[in-house]
Amino acid sequence: MADGSSSVRAGVGVLFNPSMDRFLERSLHHLDFLSVIPDRAWVDHGVGTAQRFQPLPISANLLDEAARQLPIVLHSIGLSICSADIFDEEYARNLIAWADRLQSPWISEHLSFSRIGTGHEVNAAVAVPIPYDQEVLDLLIPRVKFFTGVLHCPFLLENNVYYFRFGDQDYSEEAFLNELCSRAQCGVLLDLHNLYTNSLNHGFEALDYLKGLDLANVLEIHIAGGISMMGFHTDSHTGPVLDGVWRLLEYTVPLATRLRGITFEFHESTFGLLGDSGILEQVDRARAIVQKFSPASEPVSYVSASLPASHC
Repeated sequence: MADGSSSVRAGVGVLFNPSMDRFLERSLHHLDFLSVIPDRAWVDHGVGTAQRFQPLPISANLLDEAARQLPIVLHSIGLSICSADIFDEEYARNLIAWADRLQSPWISEHLSFSRIGTGHEVNAAVAVPIPYDQEVLDLLIPRVKFFTGVLHCPFLLENNVYYFRFGDQDYSEEAFLNELCSRAQCGVLLDLHNLYTNSLNHGFEALDYLKGLDLANVLEIHIAGGISMMGFHTDSHTGPVLDGVWRLLEYTVPLATRLRGITFEFHESTFGLLGDSGILEQVDRARAIVQKFSPASEPVSYVSASLPASHC
């Protein structure tokens, strides 16, 4: 793309989970792309093993077959890019190899960490939030540049959900993302349900966050549902997208001039609640919002989904 104009219309997809194999057989043609967690396609035998990453044949074959029918974007959960004492270059290269294998138009990770320790490593199994400080920013920039220097497609980081806040931070989350994109040539995966959850739990206005975030950096948006529990709204990905999230999407789509995809996420345990028709209803509603603001635009070509070098 040569400029920031919205000359193409973003596509709509879903994040694959194990409950969806039959859904893909029946309804893949309703999607513009499929988002997948690539970690589900291999076994990681651990750092230092002779053949660390072993593909799982059933999962790998499913992805290969899906990639022949529509674009596959990778949404990683195992990199832990914000770990203070770990940057797992071997994992990163494996992720890049899968992106090349599937010809992914972009890949993404969470702006968080889950792995601690370089000796006896501990995995928290959740996306732990980070303080938005200069020290963390300086830690991240060379790691992100590793991806942006090697990948043949954009690398995105997702705003995190958090249930506590660090005090005395150097940046707000949105200012941190703006600075990271500017200095490391990456993009943003804007998770609107994460933002909605944080705004409810911590008492701030989500629209103020969006006004502070450089939306030209946003290539992908996540939408999802959630529930309240014990005084907190949880990022549970249960059921259909919430009305508050739809309102945020309506605000964001016309302003995110480089938006290439909107992804509906739901937890596999709620497939029975949604069913094929419920999933497609969310897809169609998101597509209607995109078409409302880009009625004359051409559908996006995922071969060319990219961020200009002059502006991530």
